[in-house]
Amino acid sequence: MTHPLRLRNFRLLFLSRTMSTLSDALVPTALSLAVVQVTGSATLLAVVLGCALGTRLVLLPVAGAVADRFDTRLVALAADLTRMVTQAVVAVELLGDDPGVTHIAIAQAVAGAASAVGLANLSPLVTKVVPAAGEQRIKANSLMSVAKSVSLLAGPALAGTLILTVGHGWVFVVDATAFGVSAALMLAVRLPGAARAPRARTSIRADLTEGFAEVRARDWFWTSLIAHAVWNFVANILLTLGPLIAVRRLGGEGAWVAVTQAGGVGLLAGSLLSVRARPKRPVLVGNIALAGYALPLALFAAGAPLPLLVTGYGIALAALGFLNPTWDTVVQTLVPQGVLARVSSYDWLVSLAAQPLGVILAPVALSLWGERVPFAVAAVLVAVACVGTAAVPGVRNLRLDREVSVRSGPAAGGTGATEKAGPATGVAAPAGNRPEALRASGND
Repeated sequence: MTHPLRLRNFRLLFLSRTMSTLSDALVPTALSLAVVQVTGSATLLAVVLGCALGTRLVLLPVAGAVADRFDTRLVALAADLTRMVTQAVVAVELLGDDPGVTHIAIAQAVAGAASAVGLANLSPLVTKVVPAAGEQRIKANSLMSVAKSVSLLAGPALAGTLILTVGHGWVFVVDATAFGVSAALMLAVRLPGAARAPRARTSIRADLTEGFAEVRARDWFWTSLIAHAVWNFVANILLTLGPLIAVRRLGGEGAWVAVTQAGGVGLLAGSLLSVRARPKRPVLVGNIALAGYALPLALFAAGAPLPLLVTGYGIALAALGFLNPTWDTVVQTLVPQGVLARVSSYDWLVSLAAQPLGVILAPVALSLWGERVPFAVAAVLVAVACVGTAAVPGVRNLRLDREVSVRSGPAAGGTGATEKAGPATGVAAPAGNRPEALRASGND
């Protein structure tokens, strides 16, 4: 088997997406500090951040339909170029004498729309540059996940260094340049065969309906989405209340930095583990591993000391690092190419929508019941939701090695094709039964 990094197109895609992910990782820290410095207003900061998140959430389903409808490579290229321009606009504003918050907010709203397209388009890109399902695809997704984990660790540190040395505006100069490099690399990608399969032209509404039908037809998929949404919800309860607890009784801001850095290291370790680990039932194992997030929640509820909290959070994020590439591989293998972007967009929509809900409800729960009850309830919720997916036949019985064998055997002509007879079948008929959601770090 050829290692995916020996494939020219995957190598270019890998470098392009790494630059894009690093660029995204620079933004939150730099944007938040820049808006606070310019306005001194928490309300205006919320508006600017909400513009990016809001447009991304609202447009994700449409972004999936667009990505399925047009040339995959050109869609990714357009998304990178759009974000290059928007971040350049922010850089010009911050380097000027009188930065306009309105212009920054509009730029971030446009960038959020482009980000939605980029998120929905990633899985179709991977399947086109690494067409063989199985070991090679698993390694490709694991490498992408490792690069993302490293970017999420390095991005805030790089942004902080640039802010302290040359100022906020130059962070966005670097950001825009990185998106430009990502676009140039994407331009060099050459997809084999047709960039997109020809299909009858339909309305966007019909495309969205078809994508949702594909989601509903797979019990392993939509039940896992529910569990992953609960994970994202409780994770953001911890991310909201954790800093407060750290300041109140764990020794200050440094304690929370230690917890979050342990999470970053755990995320990277889990991504590296996914390169070699090959569970026979990947969705079942991944979902049960996610239940481990109950560990740091329970430790916070019990008032555990800092070393235990750091260890618990690292373990919980390692499970996430393992799940993400494993989940991506399953989805890319079992969802037809023609609807993959739309299915991925619903995946991202559920994950991202659950995050602000946790942020909103966490302080309300804190004011009503104090520190420990919200953590304890959240621990029970995530454990029940994730382990509970084991009761679903599609989750419990899905074996990726069997599905790959069915699709790449003599009947499939040895092509490794991922198309199925139709959404009603759930998985391939020969298998005899009837399977991502999680981007907890914002993670996207």
